[in-house]
Amino acid sequence: MAKVGQEIDAKNAGWTFEGIAGQFDDHVRLSVPLYEEGHELACRLGDFFMPPGATVVELGTSTGVLAKKFLDHHRSRADIKYVGIDRVEGMIDAARQRCAGDVRAEFVAEDIAAAKFDGASLVLSYCTMQFVHPSIRQEVFDKVYRSLQWGGAFFLFEKVRAPDARFQDLTTQLYHEFKLRNGFDEKEILSKQRSLKGVLEPFSTQGNLDLLARAGFKDVMTLIKYVTFEGFLAIK
Repeated sequence: MAKVGQEIDAKNAGWTFEGIAGQFDDHVRLSVPLYEEGHELACRLGDFFMPPGATVVELGTSTGVLAKKFLDHHRSRADIKYVGIDRVEGMIDAARQRCAGDVRAEFVAEDIAAAKFDGASLVLSYCTMQFVHPSIRQEVFDKVYRSLQWGGAFFLFEKVRAPDARFQDLTTQLYHEFKLRNGFDEKEILSKQRSLKGVLEPFSTQGNLDLLARAGFKDVMTLIKYVTFEGFLAIK
């Protein structure tokens, strides 16, 4: 076991979201460029894709940070329903506590590959699909497309790989420097990278566009991007 930041321990090729709900929010905020900006964008997208009685689905809701921001941003919309799905019970417990008292929120402890969700107007996925095994990732994208109402949207924010080795080397170094500026030390950065082997499998920009296209999305654009992280908007 080795420290990867915020007193989180992880094994080589053994990263897990179990048992870290208490430290997770600080860890991800300091690890992901444009974390707050992407959340703000996701909230504002609701203005365009929530007809009366809309259902919003978040895949990989973790501790409910985005759920809380989204519901607060749309506090005047008593008619909407927000469904957060995550397979980790500890994360779901934290999300329920964070959004306690908001009757619009529902949190489900289930793997997104098995979860059923239909009739959504907006689906959010924030640094989640990169942890879905590549062998079933297309199935999940297909499910998102089928679940959306016509005219609904999918906001996908992901870590992305560069298109070739030279750019990958450059972007990896820039990302490591970002983490150094945010207080991680070299050992923590290396330990986190080693822990994610075989667990985190980001695709390139084109790889994500291909997944979306095969699922059925034709109208897709990049809304936000910083080096190794990119947010896509896909409209059905």
